[in-house]
Amino acid sequence: MPLIDFILHIDDHLVTIVNQFGAGSYLVLCAIIFIETGLVVFPFLPGDSLIFAASAMAANPRYSLNIWLIYIIVALTAIIGDSVNYRIGKWSAAAGEKHNWFNRLINHNNRLAAEKFFERHGPITIVIGRFIPFIRTFVPFISGGSKMHYGKFITYNIIGGLMWTGLFTIIGFFFGNIPVVKEHFSMIVLAIIFVSVVPIAIVALKKKISLKKEFH
Repeated sequence: MPLIDFILHIDDHLVTIVNQFGAGSYLVLCAIIFIETGLVVFPFLPGDSLIFAASAMAANPRYSLNIWLIYIIVALTAIIGDSVNYRIGKWSAAAGEKHNWFNRLINHNNRLAAEKFFERHGPITIVIGRFIPFIRTFVPFISGGSKMHYGKFITYNIIGGLMWTGLFTIIGFFFGNIPVVKEHFSMIVLAIIFVSVVPIAIVALKKKISLKKEFH
């Protein structure tokens, strides 16, 4: 599938994008990050690995990417994306059954995992959730739906956005061009996906077991 190929070989695709669009590749970065963080129905986009790959390219003089520009525009885009997601969650909760079609677009297991995570950790989930693929897309949505005050949300949102972007730009910039990392980039992406899917699968399994117990 084209999407799976894009995710697993995002470093190769990013090289093509940078060579083809030059400075316009920053807009491509922004678009992917915004869609992942701002639109709750696209939690599968590869934000972590995209930042990592772009930062690794910024460390290579062959490419025109600037590490500081990557950090600034990605952090701002992630913060704005989460704010939009918060508003969507608030709208969805207020609309209720009137727009139930929208809620059907959202993966139930992913949402359930994020809700459990939110219940366990409270508002700090907005920061922690940034580092967990899938979860990070649903946390702002749930925050808006739970009527969390926007002032509190945006504070945690800014902290999380700056920390998340900073971590992957630093790792990518300093370690992304190490031969063993470059040679096994697809395996690293698969590892990130595996780590993100396991908690969601566990929550779904627990729910299935609890439902069986209720009927017996």
